[in-house]
Amino acid sequence: MDRRAYLLSLATTGTLSLAGCLGGGSRTALARPDSQSADSEDYPYPAHGEELPEVTVPSPLHDREVSTTEFVGERETLLTFVFTRCPGPCPALTATLAQVQAHAAGQGYAEEVALLPITFDPEHDEREVLREFSEANGASVEENWQFLRPETPEAAEDVVTNTFGVPFEEVLLAEAEEAHGDHDDAGHDDHDHDDHDDHDHGGDETSFVHANLLLLVNRDGYVERAYTGPPPAPTDVLDDLDAVREEMT
Repeated sequence: MDRRAYLLSLATTGTLSLAGCLGGGSRTALARPDSQSADSEDYPYPAHGEELPEVTVPSPLHDREVSTTEFVGERETLLTFVFTRCPGPCPALTATLAQVQAHAAGQGYAEEVALLPITFDPEHDEREVLREFSEANGASVEENWQFLRPETPEAAEDVVTNTFGVPFEEVLLAEAEEAHGDHDDAGHDDHDHDDHDDHDHGGDETSFVHANLLLLVNRDGYVERAYTGPPPAPTDVLDDLDAVREEMT
């Protein structure tokens, strides 16, 4: 089965909506979550107790390049993967990071946390688009908010899928709508479909089918939580972050 067929099958069966945090290890503040059903290394993405992968990606809002491990040794890091034309979970994932940023600023630990949303739609998500999307979802484009943008679709696939294990696929809009029609009826909304510019599909509108992932990484560079499925409640992320910070400081 090719990757597109695999992603569409996940959309129809709801496999990508398995929520929870995964992992196990001894270099974390948080214990392995009860929801984990396999060893961390068995998952395609970095799970509990695994080291944060290192990759360097342009940060256009700050005119520099940023390594995903740049803040290891200094800060907790939260990463997620989005595209700005998304009408579903991507704004919620971004807003969760923005709420963490606001809480950190209000509680005086802004310099102890880094927020790294990463786009997998670089052809559309240029600098000002990223700025507007960030601000629309409550983020302040400060030093601790680094919106990373791979330079090409190929680079995005290498970073998002090959490095972090988050599958995404551009498909015909009609295919995406059909794929998760039954899923939406069941009350889930963790696959995205939205109008894209017409390209590479004979003039037809296209969309992305993708998995959701938000990583909470401690300052030693180990994953504490890998939230999958529907975006986690900001309060849950903040509670986990507070527990990690209390243990690590």
